[in-house]
Amino acid sequence: MKRLEGRRILVTGAASGIGQATALRLLDEGAAVVGADISADGLEATRQSAQQAGTAGKLTVRTTDVGDETSVVDGVRTAVEALGGLDSVVNAAGILRAVHTHEMSLAAWNQIIGVNLTGTFLVIREALPALLENPQSAIVNFSSTSAAFAHPYMAAYAASKGGIQAMTHALALEYGKQGLRAVCVAPGSIKSGITDATPGLLPADSDWSLFAKLSPIMPTDLASGGAGMGDPSAVAGVIAMLVSDDGAFISGTEIRIDGGTHA
Repeated sequence: MKRLEGRRILVTGAASGIGQATALRLLDEGAAVVGADISADGLEATRQSAQQAGTAGKLTVRTTDVGDETSVVDGVRTAVEALGGLDSVVNAAGILRAVHTHEMSLAAWNQIIGVNLTGTFLVIREALPALLENPQSAIVNFSSTSAAFAHPYMAAYAASKGGIQAMTHALALEYGKQGLRAVCVAPGSIKSGITDATPGLLPADSDWSLFAKLSPIMPTDLASGGAGMGDPSAVAGVIAMLVSDDGAFISGTEIRIDGGTHA
């Protein structure tokens, strides 16, 4: 199904995990995509996957650091130029650092907030003029189940994702009359670069019993850090729906995609 034929979409975090899966899914459904990420090697891997799928002709990749304002300004501008406009933005870029909150430095806190929350804001700010040229457009932001459910040692990450949810509600109301929809996806128990790295980031004296409620109830065939995980394609499919006409009446809300982890 080519639901997205003719759509022009910017995807951040497109070098790995859910962002990469999303970029490839949107291409498969007919969209023209600019994939942005800080990792040039990861973007090349995304391009190669698109090449194998026969969709690389509609993919442009650009190295962009969402935590740097100048990089975002330049990156969004060149994305709009490459696409000839912009219909949707998917803000998948993000980082995770896990630490005892009483041991977290201000620099580490600011880095997480700066990339996840401020980075999402910067991309949105720069993309809004192009998005608002359309009678219908969409922003899909990445929250997390950590925004509403306890994830130990991840206070800064949870705060950044909660902030993204709150910002998304505000955007939905502020620009709804101009045809812009703003939605959050809140993944949990999905295999990604972040989940693969998490066990190595946790404090050495972590209490693993605190993670007892963070397992999906649905069957999974992937693992990360020893836990059952869903495939990134599960999130990519929801995002494809949200940026298509099938999501035309969805705005100002979160969609939790966690295999029933928090049922």
